[in-house]
Amino acid sequence: MTYSFPKEKIKFLLLENVHPRAVAALNEAGYTDVETEKRALSDAQLLERIGRVHVLGVRSKSRITPRVLEAGEKLLAVGAFCIGTDGIALAEATQRGIAVFNSPYSSTRSVAELTVSAAIMLLRRVPEKNAAAHVGGWLKSPEGCREARGKTLGVVGYGRIGSQVSVLAEGLGMRVVFYDVEPKLALGNARSVSTLGELLAQSDVVTFHVPDTPGTRGMMGAEQILQTKPGAVLINYARGKVVDYAAAADALRTGRLGGVAADVFPVEPASNNEIFSSPLQGLPNVLLTPHIGGSTEEAQENIGLDVAGKLVGFLDRGVTFGSVSIPELNLPQQQDAHRLLHVHRNTPGVLSEINRRLSDLGVNIVGQYLKTNAEVGYVVLDIEKGNTAAALDAIKAVPHTIRARSLY
Repeated sequence: MTYSFPKEKIKFLLLENVHPRAVAALNEAGYTDVETEKRALSDAQLLERIGRVHVLGVRSKSRITPRVLEAGEKLLAVGAFCIGTDGIALAEATQRGIAVFNSPYSSTRSVAELTVSAAIMLLRRVPEKNAAAHVGGWLKSPEGCREARGKTLGVVGYGRIGSQVSVLAEGLGMRVVFYDVEPKLALGNARSVSTLGELLAQSDVVTFHVPDTPGTRGMMGAEQILQTKPGAVLINYARGKVVDYAAAADALRTGRLGGVAADVFPVEPASNNEIFSSPLQGLPNVLLTPHIGGSTEEAQENIGLDVAGKLVGFLDRGVTFGSVSIPELNLPQQQDAHRLLHVHRNTPGVLSEINRRLSDLGVNIVGQYLKTNAEVGYVVLDIEKGNTAAALDAIKAVPHTIRARSLY
C-alpha cells in the first residue's frame, strides 16, 4: 500500500512516559518518527512544539487547550493513554476535525482491585495500625475492626469500573447495592437503588466511580455525609471534585465516617517535585494515594497497545472506531482504490454536494461511508484510481468542509 503521506514523515510526540509497548507498536506499523517525553508539558511548551506534530499522545496530567489545538496546524489525532479525556478540549478537537482516542477499558481491573483492597484496609483500620507500627506502636486491639464479609457495599456509578468492583466484592461475601443515573443491568446479586440517599443510608462502604460532570461535582458533601450510615467508610477513586474532602475530614474527626480512601483530588501536583496538600492529611484511618488507580504495569501496557492500535487504524485506514471527537466508523482496507477522508459540519446537503462534484469530474465511487454526530459528519470515499488530486480539491471546496485529505 502506497500512502499519500509517507509513514516515516508522520511525527508523533508522546508525553508523560507512555508505555514503551506503544512506541514499539507504532514502529512495527511503520511510524518511526516517535519522540517521547517522561513529563507533561505546559501550555507554553506545547505551543512551541505542536506546530510540527501530526499525532500527540498524553496521559492524565496533560492539559490540551483550545489554543494548543489551534496551533496544531498539522495535528491529525490525539491519543489519550488513559481512561478519561477530561484534560482535552474535546469540543475544539471536534470542530477542527481532530480524532481523539482514549482507552476506557484497559485499566478497569486495576482500579477495581485497588478499590476492593482499600475497602478491606479501611474496615480493618489498617492505616493507623501500620502508622503506629512504623514508630514502635502496637495497636493490636480488634475494636472498630470489621470483616468485609456480610457488609454492604454501595457503588455510585455502575459503569465499567463500578460493575467490576461489584463482582469482586460479591466474591468476598459482600452485599452490593448501586446507584446510577442511567438504568444498568445488575451483575450477580447486586441490586439498584433509586436515590443516592437510599444507598448511603444502608452502605458500610461507599465507593464512587462516576465521570467528572456538573452533576457529579460535589455530589458527596456535608449534607450527603449526614445521610451515611454511622461509621461507614468512603472511597473516591473517580474524580477529585466528586467528594468534599474538607467535609469528609470533619466527619472523620467526629466519628461520623469511619475511614476515607482517596486517589484523586481537586488539585493534583503536576510533578513529583511539587508539594501535595489535602484536608485529609494527618487523620486516622485514611488512605491517600497519588492517582495510581490505573498505574499498574499490566494496565499501562494494555493502554499503550490499545491506543496505539487505534491511532494506527486511523492513520492506515481512516478508522475512527473508539474516537470521542469524530463519528465512529470501522472501515475495511481497499486494495484497488484511492481513499479520501472528509470531515464537515453536520449540515444537510453536504454528502450530495460531494457526490455531485465527483460526478462532474467523472470520478467513480466504489465505496462510501458516512457517520454523523450532533456537530460534524465524517465521510470516507473509496474511488477508482485516477485523478485523485482533482477529486481531493473538489471535496475540499465543498461548503462546510472542516478538513479533507487523501489517505492512499
